[in-house]
Amino acid sequence: MTKLAEPAALRMRPEEVRIAPAANALGNALSVDVEEYFQVHAFAGAIRRPDWDTLPARVATGTERILDLLAENGAHGTFFTLGWIAERFPQLVRRIADAGHEIASHGYGHQRASDLTPAAFSADIRLAKAILEDIIGQSVTGYRAPSFSIGEANLWAHDCIAEAGYRYSSSVYPVKHDHYGIPDAPRFPWRLDNGLVEVPITTLKLFGRNWPAGGGGFFRLLPYAVSRWQIARVNADDKRPAIFYFHPWEIDPDQPRVTDATAKTQFRHYINLKRTAGRLDRLLSDFSWGRADEVFCDAA
Repeated sequence: MTKLAEPAALRMRPEEVRIAPAANALGNALSVDVEEYFQVHAFAGAIRRPDWDTLPARVATGTERILDLLAENGAHGTFFTLGWIAERFPQLVRRIADAGHEIASHGYGHQRASDLTPAAFSADIRLAKAILEDIIGQSVTGYRAPSFSIGEANLWAHDCIAEAGYRYSSSVYPVKHDHYGIPDAPRFPWRLDNGLVEVPITTLKLFGRNWPAGGGGFFRLLPYAVSRWQIARVNADDKRPAIFYFHPWEIDPDQPRVTDATAKTQFRHYINLKRTAGRLDRLLSDFSWGRADEVFCDAA
């Protein structure tokens, strides 16, 4: 492994983990954050947590459609699943696992890691791991913090994740964003001193800045050709696999509208929902996709 210079934002000595697509027949890693539309952090001011169980559930609808798209394209992926969801839809979690996809943890209650104490965070991620493992009868080794909420102020979370028995995290986004990000974090998988591997969401280095290239709202906002070009550049120029993420609600244009949210939040959430499934189908066809634990197996 090649030693990296320590980023200013990271008080640790990461080791870069090199994984080249040429040596990896699985190609890129596809990931799904399995959560309800009403659990999106941006809606927290409009939807009270105690009301979650009273709202129409849509997660199964979107997830089933994703599973069908993956099967049609011969692709596999990693489903970072909330413990809250798993408790209410255990049959859905089993179907995901039975189809050969990786079940990973998204925590229990979709609380940002940055909003929790170390004790509360540890309890959340341990509970989610236990619930998921009980349902599928397999070890859960991957974790992703809601809203990529591991930043400069709460790097202690990586120790909690390692101590809970996870082998890798995908919780850091090396970009500058109004809700998350560590812009000078490594762009590719790196191992912490505690043994945990962090697999950051893919970015493209351009004009001295990291640009989001790993899905989410940018995949819906910008033309599909932009995402295709970015991922191809990372594969060809950086010679690295990409990791891409999205949510079941992003291919569900019929979900209930949250009208009490701000105009900015509504724009970000609902933009191009009707086009996402078609774009995802093209993405699955244009690139090779696998599970994060297999694509990055040399790292974890």
